[in-house]
Amino acid sequence: MVHGKYSGLIKAEARRLGFDNCGISGAEYLSGHASHLKIWLEKGLHGEMDYMAGHFEERLDPEKLVRNTRSVITVIAGYNTNLKQEDSSAPVISRYAFGRDYHKVIRKKLKQLLDYIQREIQQASGRVFVDSAPVLERAWAVKAGLGWIGKNSNLISPESGSFVFIGTVFIDLELEADSPVRDMCGSCTKCIDACPTQAIIRPKVINSNRCISYLTIEYKGQLPENLREKFHNRIFGCDICQEVCPWNRKAPLHRTEDFMPSKELLEMKRSDWITLDEKKFNRLFEGSAVKRAGFEGLKRNIRFVLSS
Repeated sequence: MVHGKYSGLIKAEARRLGFDNCGISGAEYLSGHASHLKIWLEKGLHGEMDYMAGHFEERLDPEKLVRNTRSVITVIAGYNTNLKQEDSSAPVISRYAFGRDYHKVIRKKLKQLLDYIQREIQQASGRVFVDSAPVLERAWAVKAGLGWIGKNSNLISPESGSFVFIGTVFIDLELEADSPVRDMCGSCTKCIDACPTQAIIRPKVINSNRCISYLTIEYKGQLPENLREKFHNRIFGCDICQEVCPWNRKAPLHRTEDFMPSKELLEMKRSDWITLDEKKFNRLFEGSAVKRAGFEGLKRNIRFVLSS
């Protein structure tokens, strides 16, 4: 039985919790993404992210990941900001890592949303995910009508742009589903043209081996010397393909305190990054996604971009 009235209540609660938008889709097999993912993996475009090659069917079939899943609730939370690091010559941190680790922030709110459903709507079984399991979050966001996949492979929300975090709830309730929206990138190729390492090899296909974000966060080896001058001082993530996207020009600025950068981070000069020690790293990035790279990983990146 499809519970139509429940969908509206869930969306209203999601917005009350601070999410920018919430959409719902049926838990069908993601057949349209199977061949794309298979070819991407076979060509080695995932780099050393071996976890992407695992649990292939679970990524496509929600029933195989969470038994009895009937609907997927997807939320987005914007993190667009006009705050910038003050020293233009300093190493650059992606704005998604300015504040607290989004995994923790979004997961906490999703658990509150699930608790609300179980307490106020109907007893149900569900699990929440925030980039923490074999879940194709962007695919579910598209299916739930929250946006489309841009040519840089990021989700683009017509209201919030692409600077958004995504979270999902797999639940055993049959909820009224939303319809996808059309792709509105048109003939624009700004993201492809702006990528300094030519990592976007064709629309919606990323070669991770050339992607600055992958290389500075996921990759643990020696950074490619032939790309050094193309990093543009990026040491954790890269926002270049999003900064040029027209859909981000009028995207609203977020007001989430947890995503705000510290004054100390914004004021760090080039010399401060060079002399960064582990004690300061642990203090400055306590609870931050930057911890994912680790102190040695971040220092590797700093040395790489600041070497002449």
